[in-house]
Amino acid sequence: MFEKLEKVLMPLAEAIGNNKYLVSIRDGFLISTPLLIAGSIFLVIANLPFPGFSDWIASIPIADGTLATYLSKPSDATFSLMAIFATFGIAYSYARQINSDSLFCAAAALMAWFLIMPYTVTGSVEVGGEAVDVALSGIPLGWVGAKGIFVGIFSAFGATAIYTWVKNRGWVIKMPAGVPPTVTESFSSLIPITVTMFIFFVINVVFGLFGTNVFDIVFTFLQTPLLGLGDTLGAMIVAYLFLHAFWFFGINGGSVVGAVFNPILQTLAAENLEFFRTGVGEGHIICQQFQDLFATFGGCGSTLSLLIAMILFCKSARIKQLSRLAFIPGVFNINEPIVFGLPIVMNPVIIIPFVLVPTLNIIISYFAMDWGIVPICSGVQIPWTMPLGISGLLATNWVGGVLQILLLIMGVFVYLPFIKTIDNQYLHDEQLAAEAAANEPEEDDIDLDNLSFDDL
Repeated sequence: MFEKLEKVLMPLAEAIGNNKYLVSIRDGFLISTPLLIAGSIFLVIANLPFPGFSDWIASIPIADGTLATYLSKPSDATFSLMAIFATFGIAYSYARQINSDSLFCAAAALMAWFLIMPYTVTGSVEVGGEAVDVALSGIPLGWVGAKGIFVGIFSAFGATAIYTWVKNRGWVIKMPAGVPPTVTESFSSLIPITVTMFIFFVINVVFGLFGTNVFDIVFTFLQTPLLGLGDTLGAMIVAYLFLHAFWFFGINGGSVVGAVFNPILQTLAAENLEFFRTGVGEGHIICQQFQDLFATFGGCGSTLSLLIAMILFCKSARIKQLSRLAFIPGVFNINEPIVFGLPIVMNPVIIIPFVLVPTLNIIISYFAMDWGIVPICSGVQIPWTMPLGISGLLATNWVGGVLQILLLIMGVFVYLPFIKTIDNQYLHDEQLAAEAAANEPEEDDIDLDNLSFDDL
């Protein structure tokens, strides 16, 4: 059975791991991660869960605003602009994958993305006591935020491909020797960028002739259905079944599955944040924070529960020593020591709870949020190394932290019968090794004083 499964999963993991587009999306989003976490720090400060705190910071005047106004600016400069960072990062990463000019390709992608964007900001003003709808020229924050991510992905790949195609055909301006390299690179990119601009200009005109634009079409017919599919319990369970199946064979399942699923989760998280900040749109149970903070504790397989079971109930010297070494990293969601040290990889005994515990965590957390027992995640970016309890508190409220602890305890008892089976086997092996060592005949000591080489 495992051999057949390996034959299916190994080529799939290799195909995904070698796919330049998926790798570029994964690495491109990583560029925005530190920015979003930094912005989240200010957002958490501005929304500390203390009675009257929000009203207090809103009452402190600073210049033309309040302390609350200024505390919201870092999140506006990160979350509200995350599609810009994603577009730049994906184009930069893809250009490196195909050995092109990464910086100029990233710049070309941003240019192309802004070129096809509708520069119209709609709103309403009060005229004579009545609200009147108006449309002003400007860059809509919605399109440079979560709503514009998918168009940004297409622009990144399209602009980079066009730029590289033109550059590889030698359609460049060549400068004479002695010109500084930066000037040479700038002029050599002129024609590729101009061709890229012209193609995206034509795309914008064509869509405009039909009374629409690329952003509206992609958001309506692609992004919304994909987010709707990703925002389901079934999609989350299937993704995690594949993720842990890859880990069983020693493949980093988070990287493989995340390359496909994480862009959807991150977009859902951005929409959650917008919903909590402005009330616009709707909140989603499934999002990046739901995956990071409620599906697993201690890393893939929710192995922090396993470590606690090992520490409290196991007796073999091998498991006790391993649990002591792996516990502190596990608290901070780093579990390679236990995955490869126990091992979990290619271990048919432990694979059952390794898959079952995260699945139970996902199902219980989903319905706890769906029934209103625990609030949905606010979209605030919490570092993945944040210990449980604290992370649940920051992402939802104190009830989320309590849910994490209860799920951790449940996982201990799910893992317990399986790890005890392994522990008993290790105890048996250690006992046999001790008996074999005790039964070995003692070697005679060599008397160096009477050692002679005369007979040699």
